[in-house]
Amino acid sequence: MRIAGLFLLVFTATTIACSDSTGSSAGGHGNTITVSNNFFSPTPDTATAGLVTFTWSNASNSHNVTWDTGPTTPANSATMTSGTHPVTLSQGTYTYHCTIHAGMNGRIVVE
Repeated sequence: MRIAGLFLLVFTATTIACSDSTGSSAGGHGNTITVSNNFFSPTPDTATAGLVTFTWSNASNSHNVTWDTGPTTPANSATMTSGTHPVTLSQGTYTYHCTIHAGMNGRIVVE
């Protein structure tokens, strides 16, 4: 019985220690999206309506955020290698891409 209790304690502690409280994995839930070397992360993302911030991180190349679809059309970002681009999004599904890098696409579902 003591071994089973010890196993449960270790398993629970390991699970808590390994969880990602930021929701930054693919298909995450958060209002911050990282722009990096030829990818957006997470994507797809689920965010709450309101402010969503794109943050350039370790980008060795210039990137931008250009909106394709959505219930509203937020302003596109400048092309940059660092900085942030905040946008206010209402409920719906948005798609976006980087005009410099083919295949660098993203999707946000705003609830």
